[in-house]
Amino acid sequence: MNKAATSEQISQRLRDGMTIMIGGFMANGAPERLIDLLIKNDIKDITLITTDTGSPGRGSSRLIAEKRVAKLYASHIGTNPETGKQMNEGTLSVELVPQGTLAERIRSAGAGLGGVLTPTGLGTVVAENKRVVEVGGKPYLLEEPLKADLALIRGSKVDQRGNVFYSKTTRNFNPLMATAADTVIVEPEQIVEIGDIMPEAVHTPSLYVDYIFMENQ
Repeated sequence: MNKAATSEQISQRLRDGMTIMIGGFMANGAPERLIDLLIKNDIKDITLITTDTGSPGRGSSRLIAEKRVAKLYASHIGTNPETGKQMNEGTLSVELVPQGTLAERIRSAGAGLGGVLTPTGLGTVVAENKRVVEVGGKPYLLEEPLKADLALIRGSKVDQRGNVFYSKTTRNFNPLMATAADTVIVEPEQIVEIGDIMPEAVHTPSLYVDYIFMENQ
């Protein structure tokens, strides 16, 4: 299967109102050129699932600045003043999720699980309107899975089949998000031949990847 896709082919899969996961941590490992496509195609009313909204001018912060996001799930927003501004104005709905819980909610979706039980957030605003389950005499929050229509990830090396290697800390949430979306598009820093990535160095197997963004290499 040829997974190579141009910007035009990817643009055909974008629509308003999508739930989109974007990899990266403080924009480290963020798919900047795929974010460019969202902006170029004027995609709006996005439900965005990401660890954070970066800092101004980098990563998903650009979607916030363009006011393309209607609902945000993230672990922290403090490094991007515009996110807090829109939240306080009531133009952006924000659900702050503890980072470990965010990872587990995404992992649960990828694994087909019904959610995760965690004590994190009990007695805080995180627990509002959430079910509490008792296990072994102890209370836990039931945190439901987070799934997306589309996951946009970035790979340091991607082979022509779609196997992905992430260098150092660019790995972060990218592999998890690749398991938890209906469609996964990877933005490669470098395209390599099949076999150039050692099997034990494959962080995201090709079976999770639907398209490889091949332009502007």
